[in-house]
Amino acid sequence: MKQAIASTALALAGLAASATTAHAFCGFYVSGSGDKMFNDATQVVLVRDGTRTVLSMQNDFAGPLGDFAMVVPVPVVLHEPDVKTLPKSVFEHVESLGSPRLVEYWEQDPCFIPPPTAPMSVATKGAAYDGMGGAEDKKDNGVKIEAKFDVAEYKILILSAKDSSGLETWLHQNHYQIPPGAEPLLRPYVESGSKFFVAKVDPSKVQLVNGHAALSPLRFYYDSDEFSLPIRLGMANSSGTQDLIVNIISRDKRFEVANYPNVFAPTNFDVRSSVKTRFGEFYAALFDRTIATHPGAVVTEYAWTASRGYHCDPCPDLDVSTQDIMTLGGDVVGGGLDNNFVLTRLHARYGKGTLTDDLRFRVADAVTGGREQYGVGNQLEHGATKSAENFFQARYAIRHPWTGAIKCQNPRRGIWGGPPDGRNQVIAASKLAFAPRGKLALGDVVLRDLPEIKVWQGASKPTPATGSHFAQPPAKTQGFGVGALVTLALLGVGSLLVRKKK
Repeated sequence: MKQAIASTALALAGLAASATTAHAFCGFYVSGSGDKMFNDATQVVLVRDGTRTVLSMQNDFAGPLGDFAMVVPVPVVLHEPDVKTLPKSVFEHVESLGSPRLVEYWEQDPCFIPPPTAPMSVATKGAAYDGMGGAEDKKDNGVKIEAKFDVAEYKILILSAKDSSGLETWLHQNHYQIPPGAEPLLRPYVESGSKFFVAKVDPSKVQLVNGHAALSPLRFYYDSDEFSLPIRLGMANSSGTQDLIVNIISRDKRFEVANYPNVFAPTNFDVRSSVKTRFGEFYAALFDRTIATHPGAVVTEYAWTASRGYHCDPCPDLDVSTQDIMTLGGDVVGGGLDNNFVLTRLHARYGKGTLTDDLRFRVADAVTGGREQYGVGNQLEHGATKSAENFFQARYAIRHPWTGAIKCQNPRRGIWGGPPDGRNQVIAASKLAFAPRGKLALGDVVLRDLPEIKVWQGASKPTPATGSHFAQPPAKTQGFGVGALVTLALLGVGSLLVRKKK
């Protein structure tokens, strides 16, 4: 597609007797039952190369299997080759690689003298890179079915609508119900001439996992000079706050947001051993404190240049393979991305009614930080600094001092490495939207002061949970004009519509 995809992100939901929490793409829910449904966490992967963007999203939900549908406003008619389903494992791998990580180091024997050819680096070497028939109009509401095709368990319709009230009427006539406040948000897309991509689900083709339907992740791609992501409609189904994690994979560039403040996660400091069993809670507290100190910011948690032989340090148990990169978009953006790429992980947390603009991305300078590197005075470096290549990560360490006998005259202390048994473990902070909040005091577990977020070692006051921390962007970036909608490089993934039982 040569035209930008200006789309509204509408979220995924499952049919349940009572409200349930779903993890889905940012947007709002529509349900035939009218039950309240909430979207509290979103994770997407964007592959960007030149003017091409490939957007992948995982559609998870809790609840019994029903008759589902998904709606995506788009400015052009999508065709079958533009849409495909993905294995869920690729999202697990990307999340693992870019997540904040906890590592452990053991002090090596102070009396050990390494052979002259042995490496003296205290860092752990990175592992090698391894690589349904459509619903019909019951009367003329200005809604027309433009096209239809099947992809896996999805039966896809492409609709056009002359006005948003006609679209709302069509949905009601077909037993769908738009949540309060959604129609005005849809209106600019209808007025701009957007089409509506409706992906119904054929229940007979859906796998059941632990009694719940497991929908296949979906992927779309498009071409545009603009690089943006719609998130405002997610507020329609927020239960208070939402976590948004955006993973951007590019051949050689790091990205940041252009219309909100950017801040890096505090990194490269030691923590007490008690953090090992509470790492998700610890990082949630650290993240909350970071955005409380920097209101309105989007936090960069990872930006790393991956290449053969060195693409993470230390590497997590789950890793991104060559096949994962091809699955996420390497097959449609050109050659070479499978062997060399930069993964940027951006993390935002925002509340209802405070978000006035979608996320717009720009290329950013390469940075390094969060590595086992020592600077002036043999002090462990922290923070992010400019670099020739991207090697930044949110990394925290537990250290185990040497407890054995020291029988040499000139012991060499502070040489850190892996465990005596050689089985090192990297713990990733995942599912952060659901980590316990407001109970952990950062000052009790950090082993140095963190002046950048005003946390002092020994301070025992729990870090409060956060709500919205999105600041108002500059006036020139607020809102969408109707004309701008057709030029934005956005691909939202739509609302899961639950068809009312007859």
